[in-house]
Amino acid sequence: MKNLLEFSYEELVDEILNLGLERYRADQILDWVFDKKVNDFEAMTNLSKEHRAFLKERFKIPFLKLLDKRVSQIDGTTKFLWELEDGETIESVLLYHPGRITACISTQVGCPIKCVFCATGKSGFVRNLSTAEIVAQVLSMEKEEKKKIGNVVYMGMGEPLLNYENVVKSIRILNHRKMGNIGIRRITLSTVGIPEKIVQLANEGLDINLAISLHAPSNFKRDELVPINRKYSIEEILEAVRFYQSKTGRRVTIEYVLIRGLNDEISDAKKLAEILRGLKVYVNLIPVNPVDESLKKPSRERLLAFKRILSENGIEAEIRREKGSDIEAACGQLRLRKQEIKTRP
Repeated sequence: MKNLLEFSYEELVDEILNLGLERYRADQILDWVFDKKVNDFEAMTNLSKEHRAFLKERFKIPFLKLLDKRVSQIDGTTKFLWELEDGETIESVLLYHPGRITACISTQVGCPIKCVFCATGKSGFVRNLSTAEIVAQVLSMEKEEKKKIGNVVYMGMGEPLLNYENVVKSIRILNHRKMGNIGIRRITLSTVGIPEKIVQLANEGLDINLAISLHAPSNFKRDELVPINRKYSIEEILEAVRFYQSKTGRRVTIEYVLIRGLNDEISDAKKLAEILRGLKVYVNLIPVNPVDESLKKPSRERLLAFKRILSENGIEAEIRREKGSDIEAACGQLRLRKQEIKTRP
């Protein structure tokens, strides 16, 4: 049985035609799934009973099973823990901003990158998500909350560029006007920086937002915070970013998690401004969300000083406002907590 959420629009139309059905049936089905959030052919009442039975024998439309949901009493941030068909679990988050709702979605079960400040890496890496499992996160949140999601960030569990084909296909599905219908400039992909994949992405013709999780201004420091830096240096990553900008003309966001005593010195800010000079970037300064007691947030004064140094050197920067701090909204925290409970004697 084929998973309908794995199909691009063009693939689904071809599949419907090959089954001997009219082309417009694809649009009818997609309207039920993506607009009405219906994943049962029996409920698709503008299809005949014969067509419903015929399609039900050939396709499944699996939304995700909700295991846990937490809502912040501070800002409404909502975190979901989903169970996949094989019993693995992933997280997604809804972030509420004035005038928009953003879905933060996962691309892998666990993560192989093992950034020292990230709970997802502590839970280990299991596998890539399928295209359908990525798309289903958005559909499942929309169905659960009865709200339309207008923005998507690939910033949840996992490294998107290590699941390249499924991620790019899911972007096209979520963007297509007869499917997810989310504006392409309202989709952001965040990566630690896989240079050859950034170059490949630049050639896809996708006008998405790109964010680079840099977190340090030197290879010496980044090697400790983001171990994959030993394979892909800062210089290689920024060279790929230059190519990306030459192809797309888009500004790139630099994500920088600030950790007291590790990467928050004034000298770090000056070095960061130096290596970013000449690039069209925006720096998102993020006070660390501690996953253990050894990681501390910088003081407010240090955050402001870091931002000031960047601004004085012509680098636009903002300090990200924390969301969902009362519900452990950072990537992987809820899943890791469930795993710990499961393994307790």
